Amino acid sequence: MLEGLYAGALSDAQQRQSELSLSAIEKLALDAQPPIDALQALAKDEHIKVLAEIKRASPSKGSMASIANPAELATTYAANGASAISVLTEAHKFLGSLDDLRAVRKAVDVPLLRKDFIANEYQIFEARAAGADIVLLIVAGLDERTLIRLKHFTEQLGMTAFVETHDADEVKFAVDAETKLLGVNARNLSTFETDRDLFASLVHLIPESTIKVAESAVRNADDVRHYRQAGADVALVGEALVTGDAAALLQQFIAI
Repeated sequence: MLEGLYAGALSDAQQRQSELSLSAIEKLALDAQPPIDALQALAKDEHIKVLAEIKRASPSKGSMASIANPAELATTYAANGASAISVLTEAHKFLGSLDDLRAVRKAVDVPLLRKDFIANEYQIFEARAAGADIVLLIVAGLDERTLIRLKHFTEQLGMTAFVETHDADEVKFAVDAETKLLGVNARNLSTFETDRDLFASLVHLIPESTIKVAESAVRNADDVRHYRQAGADVALVGEALVTGDAAALLQQFIAI
């Protein structure tokens, strides 16, 4: 599944590149407003911070919410305490787009994550040109040399690399790569099953100075509290917010 998602994302990017050259997207990226400091926005605090996700669908759950107006949802997120917003831009399984990211950028002034299957510099330029401040890099989806290259490239553009891990070896690699924003995803990318205790079992491997993000498997305030007690600085929440009362849930979460 992961290989297919990367292949589809790269194919889509190649199609866009045939219409807008690398040099053209580079110029748009460099001419964009400077990125917002995501590390400052997500820095450790007395309460957990929330990275709220705009997510229409997923391979494991199928369709979740139509989200006809992602900018409106983003405004709700920002108004109710989300420290940053994740925008799915993958088109096939998650039903997102770069247009969603552009619309959200115009609506809010919190840091934005382009959540997609990023595997080359063109996609990172696209993210910056569309207003992203953070780029997702998945250890399970990239060879080590490529991930380090893309991490450095992201940081050279003034953006933050959000490195996602799923097991101890991946966490150790991310730490060795001097990752500042490190996620542990509770969802197994092979079986799509979730393990809410995975974060707690790996957090001891992550330096105190690193911002620690617990991803996936958040249904309610108890799940956020579980992650916070385990040592999470940030919770990434998607499904619960797009299928429930986002404003009320966010207010509960950020009080934890």
